[in-house]
Amino acid sequence: MQSDHELLRAWGEGDVKAGRDLFARHFTSIFRFFRNKVDDAADDLTQQTFVGCLKARENFRGDSSFRTFLFAIARRRLYDHLRQRQRRAPKETPLGERSIADLHGPSPTRLIAMRQEHELLLRALRQLPIDMQVALELFYWEELPIAEISAILETPTGTIKRRLQRARHRLDTIMAELASSKALLQSTLGDLDGWAKDLRERLGTATPQA
Repeated sequence: MQSDHELLRAWGEGDVKAGRDLFARHFTSIFRFFRNKVDDAADDLTQQTFVGCLKARENFRGDSSFRTFLFAIARRRLYDHLRQRQRRAPKETPLGERSIADLHGPSPTRLIAMRQEHELLLRALRQLPIDMQVALELFYWEELPIAEISAILETPTGTIKRRLQRARHRLDTIMAELASSKALLQSTLGDLDGWAKDLRERLGTATPQA
């Protein structure tokens, strides 16, 4: 099987099939990255990410994984998109310290047959500062190492470690505030890894709704 680097090089040389294969290999992860943040623009931003990947192919020399390279492009596309759609906010508030709920409203992504636990987790994720949300998802959902998350977010590894610790604690606190009942909170926290894994799969496979 051809490596990502080989497929990217072939795509850049005009091999359309190589581009399709690379897209198919990484589509789910990139689509999921956008899906629970900007549902209405997930398809478009996913396409933009792969186009951007092709245009910037000369910058990828294999020093890091192709996924790191691709997620770095996706992260920039997301932040550019959010800047264009920012609501009124103090200019001194950096984008990364604002949340998706603040920028797009509190409604979570619409998923088919979403369980209450899924909705609670997703709503809580969307209330984290975007820098925390992205770091948390890249670490737990995409299973990227700290060094690669550091490269994607252009932030020192020590800062990423502290951010992940704070993000997990803050996520639990937000869920406690949002839960409609003690039973729902206990159910969600009791198998948080399981609910998060299930939500991860739903976000990668559910069809976006208008």
